[in-house]
Amino acid sequence: MKARAAVGRAAAGVATGLVLLAACGEAGPAPSPTTAGTTTLGTDASPDPASPTLLVTDFGADTVTFVDPSRTDRAADLGSVRVGTAPYGLAVAPDGTAWAATAEGVAAVDTRTRTRTALIPYRTATGPVTTGEYRGGGMGLALSPDGSRVYVGVNVPGGNGTLEVVDTATRAVVRVVPVGRRPFDVDVSADGRQVYVTDHDSFDVTVVDTADWAPRRIEVAPYGTEGGLGSWLKPHYTAVRPSDGALLLPFEGERLAVVDPATGRVTVEPMTANTHQHGVTVAPDGTLYAVGTGPIDPAVDAGPSLTVRRPDGTERVVPLDGPHETVTLSSDGRTAYVSGGHTREGGWNGLTLVDTVTARTTRLPVGRLPLAVAVLPPATTG
Repeated sequence: MKARAAVGRAAAGVATGLVLLAACGEAGPAPSPTTAGTTTLGTDASPDPASPTLLVTDFGADTVTFVDPSRTDRAADLGSVRVGTAPYGLAVAPDGTAWAATAEGVAAVDTRTRTRTALIPYRTATGPVTTGEYRGGGMGLALSPDGSRVYVGVNVPGGNGTLEVVDTATRAVVRVVPVGRRPFDVDVSADGRQVYVTDHDSFDVTVVDTADWAPRRIEVAPYGTEGGLGSWLKPHYTAVRPSDGALLLPFEGERLAVVDPATGRVTVEPMTANTHQHGVTVAPDGTLYAVGTGPIDPAVDAGPSLTVRRPDGTERVVPLDGPHETVTLSSDGRTAYVSGGHTREGGWNGLTLVDTVTARTTRLPVGRLPLAVAVLPPATTG
């Protein structure tokens, strides 16, 4: 069944992708008995003083929005800051500075005063500033462990992208490294010695050693690369496994590519969700959370979901209402914040909060196609 579904999925990707170029699968909700229930917050709930403050990038606007996930309905929206067109990736430093990758440059936001303090232009030429799924400019973004650098994957429409390195003290781009096409995600090793850029349209991860800045390509294509730009079966986001530094990339709810960044060796493990997968994160204990955006082929594929995969490979699949894009964990690991700002059709203005113990889901209207989610340090929320 899985092999047959994979063949159908590849064929659908090639046929549709010829029109949509490097498009990803469209999603649609599918009911399942494995969920404990869904709630849309009403107007009678009270704020929780212990609740963290979240920050989301509004891909459908030019802002980042502050969110109190304990509040009800639109009261959860605590206000926004303009950062630049179509913000994508997001990271928050311990000092409370938020860094967002936009189509115009890397924005710095003081989360205490809630003001933009810088917009650092890219050195890479990305063409006119636009919006939408294929816009040029920053995509994935990550901070070095010591907070001295911001790494941002810069998309160049129609060509290979770059990794731009921003010095957080001088707030300037200090290095540009060539990478693959459409750098969806950027991650950093625990010791800060390597940066990993997930290149969606070139079926690879670029490993950049921060000692010499030499890029090294590792192909990650468990379904092959025959579909080229029209394929749906490409890497999207990567999680770095805490125990050994391996890179974890889920594909289609069927295959988990496990990459050794030192040797380039790729092994594949089975998964169970059978859905087109995008965002991932990993807990300190090695539990992987993977967002399924929905079916490529509704006849054989399952709907949107969140896969919770334990280190031993056992999985729990939590159905979601509508497509989602990324997932971030609360500091205690009890809540997964899943963004509704899917970049293709079906994205919506809100987050889904998933109780990681009970699997109960709560939809929270907020933002404008919120894409990336960060939990603010407590010192910045008082």
